[in-house]
Amino acid sequence: MKNIFNAVLRVNDLAARAASNAGDWIFRKDMLIQSGKTEYEVIYENLPMRVRYYAPDDTDAVAALDGEEVERPARQHAVPLILVPPLGVTTETFDLMPDRSVARHMVQAGFRVYLIDWGTPERQHAHMGLHDYCYTLMGEAIQQIRQHSGSKDVSLFGWCMGGLMCLLHAGMVADPHIKNLVTVASPIDLRDGKNVMSVAANALNVTARFVRKYSEFRLERINPSLLGLPGWLVSLGFKLTAPVASITTYWDLITGLADREFVEQHATTADYLNNMRLYPGGVIRDFMVRFAVDNHMARGRVKIGDKVADLANISSSFLVFAGETDHLVPASMAKRSLDLVASEDKLFLRAPGGHMGVILGSKARANVWQVTVDWLKPRSTTLNQIEPLRKKKAVAST
Repeated sequence: MKNIFNAVLRVNDLAARAASNAGDWIFRKDMLIQSGKTEYEVIYENLPMRVRYYAPDDTDAVAALDGEEVERPARQHAVPLILVPPLGVTTETFDLMPDRSVARHMVQAGFRVYLIDWGTPERQHAHMGLHDYCYTLMGEAIQQIRQHSGSKDVSLFGWCMGGLMCLLHAGMVADPHIKNLVTVASPIDLRDGKNVMSVAANALNVTARFVRKYSEFRLERINPSLLGLPGWLVSLGFKLTAPVASITTYWDLITGLADREFVEQHATTADYLNNMRLYPGGVIRDFMVRFAVDNHMARGRVKIGDKVADLANISSSFLVFAGETDHLVPASMAKRSLDLVASEDKLFLRAPGGHMGVILGSKARANVWQVTVDWLKPRSTTLNQIEPLRKKKAVAST
């Protein structure tokens, strides 16, 4: 009888918690969303772009990470780290949840962390293309970060299109002070393999060659305002990369309603996927012509506006990740970048997850974030930092 009574109590408790969480999901969903919780300050703004700085919290001796206490490094690494998200997604890509935040993880690892926030483009920004984003805005952002941090040397970390933008910028400016470069699931050779992107690129290439031969029509002459993708269509595109998961996740929600933490994770992820940003038409036009049709990136040299992005100009230490089950940007497509740069110090790694899971999934922390931390640490000191240490040791020894 006692066991039956306890079982009834447990069922009643589960039902009460499920009902409470369901009510919050329906009527107060904002309470459940946990994205963007890491504190930051805006150090520069040129709309739609802003630059965020995630300052370390020096008041705590230790920092909690997934329930474990992690000792804060005694000093910060000399070279600041710049996170570069792709266009079309919210910047919460790098701060999705308190326990699943790239920005927070990097701060706790001792890096001075900055993030280029591409903002929320509107129709008035439709004309903006890759030159505007990769050369002008990114150049402004890096200049401001150098002034704020006091370091000429910087490290860039980009996911998907963000990594591609890092490569384009570095190839255009040939800046030796871009010391380290990390890309995650960034497409290079769009005609490689038999994935969704390569099939679309090859089909567009065949069509474009036919049109170029028999007509005067050119994609680059299209008004970019006609090509902008609304946020809902960008969201649909990301969901189609894993259609089964997009459906089963709602069944998971129903079965896990009694678990508050799970419901918060589900609400946060759903909010992220359902609130993508408008994709500027100018960028889409440039991408279609330079990458999908002409596939210049596969040869390492792309003309964008009045600038040429030549990947042979890149000598940074270079780390490339690809998702093991990424059907949008497979490993061979991402790995191609290593053959095009002049870097001597370069490494390619596969990590668990698909296109989004490789950077946001439960295994991303150990297999991408922490691997990046361990790789960056010995590469994030400068002569300006090392020389004073040598002098200090010499004085101490005498």
